[in-house]
Amino acid sequence: MPEGDTIFRTARNLGRALAGKPVTAFRSTFPWLMRFNDDTPIAGQTVDRVEARGKWMLVHFSGGGILASHLLMNGRWHLYRRGERWQLAGIHMRIVIENAEYQAVGFRVPVARMHTAQSLARDLHIAPAGIDLLSAEFDAAAALERLLARGSETIADVLLDQSVVAGVGNVFKSEICFVNGLHPFRTVGSLARDEASAVIASARKLLRANVLEDSGDTIVTYRGQRRRTTHASDPSESLWVYGRAGEPCRRCGSAVRRRLQGADARVTFWCPRCQAMPDGSDVDG
Repeated sequence: MPEGDTIFRTARNLGRALAGKPVTAFRSTFPWLMRFNDDTPIAGQTVDRVEARGKWMLVHFSGGGILASHLLMNGRWHLYRRGERWQLAGIHMRIVIENAEYQAVGFRVPVARMHTAQSLARDLHIAPAGIDLLSAEFDAAAALERLLARGSETIADVLLDQSVVAGVGNVFKSEICFVNGLHPFRTVGSLARDEASAVIASARKLLRANVLEDSGDTIVTYRGQRRRTTHASDPSESLWVYGRAGEPCRRCGSAVRRRLQGADARVTFWCPRCQAMPDGSDVDG
């Protein structure tokens, strides 16, 4: 499932293939994108840069347009060399950006819009760089204050709020709570300031660990990557608790619990012993 690390890696890879090169063709199944293209043809422009903002990817064109896309649960961007066979059927194509060497194809992309710099700044759904955990401009002190201001809400719910910190999804939510020894149903107000600060620090550390690479400027046209929060070399042991309901905790052996949480009923996993409530209570798994 795409979270901030996935979007960051995707933006980095597409940027290496597209940035600084003239666009030779642009097409989309979204009528509003094609209306923009009719008025301001993207072919002939260059891609200035591609960036990630939390769970959004932004493609900046030299004419001033900014293509913003969000993958939700099932969308994805693939990169192909010209003439290379697509991994998914064309019926799933939503956006194509081409240059002389590459095709960037957005498959099953559910949300896409074209912005100017001014309209992007007004879009409350797309986090500014200072909120994005993977941005060099991330402001940890400001993030801590935003977190602490949500005292009546549970820590796992607040971690998913992209206006507090951008980039955390359902997997990282459960993993961040585990590595900090915090029950995901604890309220933010029950955390000491140093505990809350540690949550912000570990959120950034875990996401950053999943975007490191040794390929330099290599352009990778098709590759999956297993998300990892543990230090285990075995790929089957890459996560602490997410997706492991009923299995033994990797630290204490207790059965990992699972429960739907929040207004959107997002699934949460935790260890009842390693992440005990301060009063020793627990919610039913």
